Amino acid sequence: MRLDKYIANSTALSRKQVHRAVKSGEVCINGKAVSKFSLTVAEGDKVTLDGAEIKRPGPRYFMLHKPKGYVCANKDEEHGTVIDLIHEVNSDKLQIAGRLDIDTSGLVLITDDGQWNHRVTSPKKHCEKVYHVVCAEKIDPSCIEQFKQGVQLESESQLTLPASLSIEEPGTQASLCIVEGKYHQVKRMFAAVGNHVNELHRHSIGSITLDPTLAEGEYRPLNTAEINSIL
Repeated sequence: MRLDKYIANSTALSRKQVHRAVKSGEVCINGKAVSKFSLTVAEGDKVTLDGAEIKRPGPRYFMLHKPKGYVCANKDEEHGTVIDLIHEVNSDKLQIAGRLDIDTSGLVLITDDGQWNHRVTSPKKHCEKVYHVVCAEKIDPSCIEQFKQGVQLESESQLTLPASLSIEEPGTQASLCIVEGKYHQVKRMFAAVGNHVNELHRHSIGSITLDPTLAEGEYRPLNTAEINSIL
């Protein structure tokens, strides 16, 4: 990796600031001052800036308790984004692994590991997502079998993959587990059976469950077991 990219990816410095630091002799590789920011940093090299070691950044993994009103995007001109809630160096390089609508709350996974992101979101991986649903009307018990068999969504050519629905009291609420991530899928599934979703909250993705200690808008790093659970 180029020296300027290595430092910029590991700190809050811009490329311009990195270039200035290199030119002023503040940057060393393995104890020797360097003057070219285009040098390659090899595996095992020790890079220091003004005497402080800059370690090669590793992949990052976070869970966020998304509030309503925020969009799952890196930038948006009209609304706050979930990335705005992540106060980390180089947060603009983070990716959203599984998006939620602006009016949906709950678990969002955020990472800069593209392969891990793909394992979360790829339909071929069949990663389960569990939602708590509040509908406008009581949910007909026949929906349990309908969802299990697959639902025909408007403008879709194929049925949804089998989903598990559990109706909860007072009958307008349910827990729904799906393995796909089609556009507005949960809302469209209930619309297909003549109901309307008033509230939607994602509880879990795979075996990663939203930490109950996180208030809306808060986040924390995933632990090793949570990271490794996405195979």
